[in-house]
Amino acid sequence: MARINKAIELLDQGQPVYITHTPGLDYENGKKMSKTYADMIIVDFEHHAFDIIGLRSFMKGLVDGGPTLSGHQTPTVVTTLPSNCTTVNEVLANAWQARHVLSTGVHGILNTHTRSPEAVKAFVSICRYPFQTLGLDKGIPEGMRGAGGQREPADIWNLSPAEYVKKADPWPLNPEGELLLGLKIEDRHCLEKADQIAGVPGISFAEWGPGDMGMSFGLPDAHDPPYPKEMDEARNIVKSACEKSGVFFYSSWIDPEMNDKQRIKYIIEELNVKITGADSKEYADEGRRLTNRTMPY
Repeated sequence: MARINKAIELLDQGQPVYITHTPGLDYENGKKMSKTYADMIIVDFEHHAFDIIGLRSFMKGLVDGGPTLSGHQTPTVVTTLPSNCTTVNEVLANAWQARHVLSTGVHGILNTHTRSPEAVKAFVSICRYPFQTLGLDKGIPEGMRGAGGQREPADIWNLSPAEYVKKADPWPLNPEGELLLGLKIEDRHCLEKADQIAGVPGISFAEWGPGDMGMSFGLPDAHDPPYPKEMDEARNIVKSACEKSGVFFYSSWIDPEMNDKQRIKYIIEELNVKITGADSKEYADEGRRLTNRTMPY
C-alpha cells in the first residue's frame, strides 16, 4: 500500500527526495503545484510571514489539483517555523507554531538552530499525540498535541480523524507514522553535540545549513562552495552524526565549477545525500536516472 507521505515512501526505498519551494501560499498555487516535478515542497516560515490561512488554502489547492503523478494525495509538504530549537524553553513556549502548521495537513516540520538534544526531544514531543508511546522509554516526553483539530488535516490526508491521529506520528520511530521531523544543525554551537542531537528518536533527517553555519564562523558569504576548512569540517561532523544515527542527510551543492550533471552525481555518490534541493525538473530527473528510479514523479 502506498504511503500518504511520498517522501517517506521514497526514503524507505533508498531513493533520494527532491525539494522545491512554493511560489506563494494560496489556493491557486496549490492547484498548480499538485503536479510538481518535486517530491517535497518546503514552506519557509523561518524567514517569511507565518501565514497559516495561506497555508490552509495552499494545502486545499494541492488536494483539489491532485492526485500527484505518482498517485499520492499531495506532494510531501514540510514547513520551517519562525522559532528555533535552541532550548527546551524556546520549544515549549512556541509549541503553538507546530500545532498550527500540523493542523493544516502538512507532512512534517524542519526545525532550526538545534543546539541541544533536550530541545530536540521537546520538539518531537510537541508534534505527537499523548497516546503514542513509542520512544517514551528512550527519553521522549509524552506528546503534547491536543485533540480537537484533527478534522482538517485528516481531510487533507484523505483519512478519518481516528485514522489521522494514529498516522500523524514521526517516522521511522513509528514505522506506521507519516510525519517527517527534521533538524538544521546549522551553527558552530550545535557541532559539539551533533551526535546526540541527530540521535534523538523521532528525527528522520537533518541538514548542516551552510548559510547560517558560515555566519556563525564569521563568514557571511560562505553559503556555497568552495568552502574554507572550518566549513568542510562542520559539514563532515553533521554528515557523520546523521550516518551514526541512521538519519537522512539533507544538503545541496551549488558549485559554480560543476555543471548540473556533475553536481547531482557528486551529491548522490560522494556526499550520500538523500534529500536535496532541485531547481528544475531536468535536474531532479538526472538524479533519478542515477539511482534507477522507476516510480513516477
